[in-house]
Amino acid sequence: MNWLRSVFEQFSGLSGSETVRSRWSFAASWFSSGWLLFACLALIAGSLLFYLRFQSHGSRKARFALGLLRGTILCLLLITLADPIREVTREEHPPPLLWVLVDGSESMNIADALTQEEQQRLATAVGLEEFQKQRETRKQQAAADSAEEAALVEASATADTSPAQPEPEPAPLDGDSDRVPRIDYVRALLAREGKDNLLRQLSSRFRLRGYVFGGSQTGGTGLRPLPLAGDDEAGDFDPEELEQQLTAEGPLTAIGDALTDLAVRHATSSLAGVVLISDFDQNSGRGPVDAARQLGRPVFAVGVGPKSATDLAVDLQAPLKMKKGEQSTVTATLRQQELTGEQVSLRVRAHRAGGPETGESGESIAIGTKTVRLEHATQPVEFPWTPDRTGRFVFTAEVDPLESEIVTGNNIAQREVTIIDDFMRLLFVEHEPTWEWRFIKEVFHRDQLVGTRGFRTFLRSSDPIVREQNELFVNTLTLPRREFFKYDVVFLGDMPAANLRTRFCEMLEEFVGQFGGGLVVLAGPRFGPGQLAQTPLADMLPVILDPDARLRDQQEFRLQRTALASQYDFMQLGKTAEENDKAWDNLGRLPWYQPVRRLEPGSSTVLAEHPVDTCVDGRTKQPLIAIRRYGRGEVVYVGINEMWRLRRKYGEEYYRQFWGQMIHRLGLSHALGSRKRFVVRTDRQQYQADDRVLLTVEAYDENFEPLTEDALPERTLAGELLRPLVAGSTAEPVSQLKLAQLKPGIFEVRVPVFDAGEYRVRVTDPLTEQPVEVHFQVANVSVERRSAVRGSAIQQNVATSTRGRALELDTLAAALEEFNPPRLTETTVRIDPLWTTGLWFGLIVLLMLCEWFFRKWVHLA
Repeated sequence: MNWLRSVFEQFSGLSGSETVRSRWSFAASWFSSGWLLFACLALIAGSLLFYLRFQSHGSRKARFALGLLRGTILCLLLITLADPIREVTREEHPPPLLWVLVDGSESMNIADALTQEEQQRLATAVGLEEFQKQRETRKQQAAADSAEEAALVEASATADTSPAQPEPEPAPLDGDSDRVPRIDYVRALLAREGKDNLLRQLSSRFRLRGYVFGGSQTGGTGLRPLPLAGDDEAGDFDPEELEQQLTAEGPLTAIGDALTDLAVRHATSSLAGVVLISDFDQNSGRGPVDAARQLGRPVFAVGVGPKSATDLAVDLQAPLKMKKGEQSTVTATLRQQELTGEQVSLRVRAHRAGGPETGESGESIAIGTKTVRLEHATQPVEFPWTPDRTGRFVFTAEVDPLESEIVTGNNIAQREVTIIDDFMRLLFVEHEPTWEWRFIKEVFHRDQLVGTRGFRTFLRSSDPIVREQNELFVNTLTLPRREFFKYDVVFLGDMPAANLRTRFCEMLEEFVGQFGGGLVVLAGPRFGPGQLAQTPLADMLPVILDPDARLRDQQEFRLQRTALASQYDFMQLGKTAEENDKAWDNLGRLPWYQPVRRLEPGSSTVLAEHPVDTCVDGRTKQPLIAIRRYGRGEVVYVGINEMWRLRRKYGEEYYRQFWGQMIHRLGLSHALGSRKRFVVRTDRQQYQADDRVLLTVEAYDENFEPLTEDALPERTLAGELLRPLVAGSTAEPVSQLKLAQLKPGIFEVRVPVFDAGEYRVRVTDPLTEQPVEVHFQVANVSVERRSAVRGSAIQQNVATSTRGRALELDTLAAALEEFNPPRLTETTVRIDPLWTTGLWFGLIVLLMLCEWFFRKWVHLA
């Protein structure tokens, strides 16, 4: 029977060499084995009856044989309708799959200043000299071929028979003192010719797949395949083509996005490991450690570039908004490597956005200049300054480059700051006067950014006549939209649910989520935050409320700050850690707090918690101060309205610090007051030449309802782009813009930029007919050129988290030689319909021909 099966498999197109098992079945949905057997017996019986009963010619034996033939043919046709199939399962053991992922971002073009010993060691390991010779030979051959072709063309045209010039001698190689770009070391390792090529060696043990990545400003990873060994024929690839593909032109390093993109595009079930060659200067996208860990395979993180280098960089921190006439602090942070003991001159200046950076127009402002002795790796330098004018200004911090620096693009930093003479608008909603309500009112009445004009309150228990006549009070919670959305921060105190109308809750949700307003929820002892559990406000909070929870006042306690509290300025009440501890200790022992069910999973951050009590899970401490982002705004939850105790020994100093910094954070992150009605913004503040700027306008009418194209004369918003001054010109080039509606209230346009400098965009508000301006920078210095060293910490973390290894170019070959993953079993299942095979067709035709000849032989019609 084995020979019969082999013959059938040959006719059916199957090969049994790799088959682990095979199974025969029928694919038709109506198929039933018992029913099919009964039908076949019936067809055979019917055929015998036909020939024996209704056919008279021929002997009985001949008619019996014809009946069997006809029955067999009918059974085969019935079986064909049942769709017979053979399920073939194969097992293969191919070589393990190895991904080779190369960083193709612009930072890989940096030529590092290595020591003679380091350069020689690295060059020997990757075969740099041999690679340079091969590349020079190819260049000379290409030049000779071009010259020969040109000579032939010229000879055919002029019939000149002058002797051909000899080929030029190979140019001498660069000396050891010349700096070599990082990408050239990678090219030498992967694209040199000969048997010593790393890829040729690996192709005998692995199936190789190669990719190069370099993120784009529009969000892509720039991932493209490399023609590595193993793609077509093991060990067979073109080194010259591979060298041409190994370029370093990507504007961003997005390692995490590249790994995620690879995992999405290609299955990782047969993947054995990843070789990641990069300088690990991650500056965009998803975190590489999480993305690498998600692959579930070891990553060999190969670092390129020095771990340390002589470098001086400056960062600039300044408030996004400053108040005219109120002192603020601009902080320039110096970061240095191998420059301890050096003295540098640090300058901070400001110029009006869209104006010249020099003092020609009187808008350039010298904030300060300080001579700094470098003593620490990170050294902040503060510049106190009181603005005396309003508008948008660009602050610049700059230090002169030092001779030993390789990268100088990070010696300057800029930040846009808006100086306002406006005031912030606060609305405090409370049922009855509390100590917190009284002291917050006093603090912000004296605050230059709020003042008596900016603080308003709704006090439910107050006399209606007082609410009507006193400008401090608002008469109702359900204010008209044009008045409600002018506020910047809302305090919601201890209010019963019955007084929180649905319209107020919906407007408050829109105020935070859509307009970027701030909300502070203060839990009180009388009603408690559980009153909000059945309102639309519950989904906005950083905690999950329990409507049945009750005040806990059985035992006094001390509030406990979390480790994350240090990241929020309103939790830093002192200039030093000691002073901060002293300020918080001033709260003393608190008599009560309002418990919650648990922390909101997601974007919530706990800043202070109960030292002992836990949530319903029995593990998480009860949150007392928590914050979360909701839409474009933020919500702060405070589980006690006892913060006034910060005033006990030191007056308003720390109390004002806490609430003032919180209000600045919540209120100054968006346009103030009615300016929220028409906001112009770009998707970034810094661009590179040839980028496309996404300009977005959020436009609302006087009632803060979304503005639609039907309300506009030309169904678009009108604007203009003012480009940087060109040499010899006195007027800024202007381009007209038309912003089309993306959806009600949102208008967008994409604008290409080509030249470096400062750009301004003006969009006219159709209601006030006043232009609203925003500006952005187009820089020549790439973000890839802001660091001279590799990201050693990222390299090590990627390797450690995946149980891989952190390697150098000269240790990669040895490490991969020790890497011997088992060959995985790849199981494939193939389903072959048998009725489509030649053997099945031939069998039916053969039986039909036999019946036909037999009938002729016995003289049947």
